Amino acid sequence: MFQEIVAFVVAASGWILESSTLATDYWKVSSNDGSVITTSNFWSSLWKNCVTDSTGVSNCRDFPSMLALEDYIQACRGLMISAVCLGFFGCVFALVGMKCTKIGGSDQSKAKTTCFAGVNFVLGGLCSISACSLYAHRITSEFFNPFILDQKYELGAALFIGWAGGRPLYSGRLRSLLFHRINFFQKPQSGEHRLQRSCLSFPHHLHHKSTSGKPAAVCSQQQRLQGAVF
Repeated sequence: MFQEIVAFVVAASGWILESSTLATDYWKVSSNDGSVITTSNFWSSLWKNCVTDSTGVSNCRDFPSMLALEDYIQACRGLMISAVCLGFFGCVFALVGMKCTKIGGSDQSKAKTTCFAGVNFVLGGLCSISACSLYAHRITSEFFNPFILDQKYELGAALFIGWAGGRPLYSGRLRSLLFHRINFFQKPQSGEHRLQRSCLSFPHHLHHKSTSGKPAAVCSQQQRLQGAVF
């Protein structure tokens, strides 16, 4: 139960960071490399472009058309929205499937629900990291391209928040959420198989020292049957 609670807290924290990344403004900021005097700073997000002058006044302009956006911005939007949705449903299913909750049905049903929540968390983390990596790749490729003479940008704070939020969602701690109760999916052992295991685990020198004689008789009979088979 403790492992499930820790995994849920870590995953929920990552989902909160992802949600804040989607609305954060500073996905990329203008580079001042080689500039002696800076009169304005440019910065952008997934939703708008902004500029801040030397007096500290900021002016922003939303993207006028969704279809006219560059492909990488549209892809990052879709991936981040998918990450937030997957993280939300992962939190809901994780709460239902945890041992400390009273909903979710039997232990086997709760185990399946927990595994489904873990899958949602992992996919959400991958979507978030993919979106931030795609955006960062575009920024760095333009920054180091000598043929681009326009304003160049550097990585903004939102990218680091997105990477930090996506990492907990598929980290090793979530393995407890995925595989902690995998034994519920295993086939129950039959009575004969349990008897064979009990005879194998029962100490040999105690077979003849049993006061009631029942365990020794049953185990000795089982051993004779095994000897006859082999």
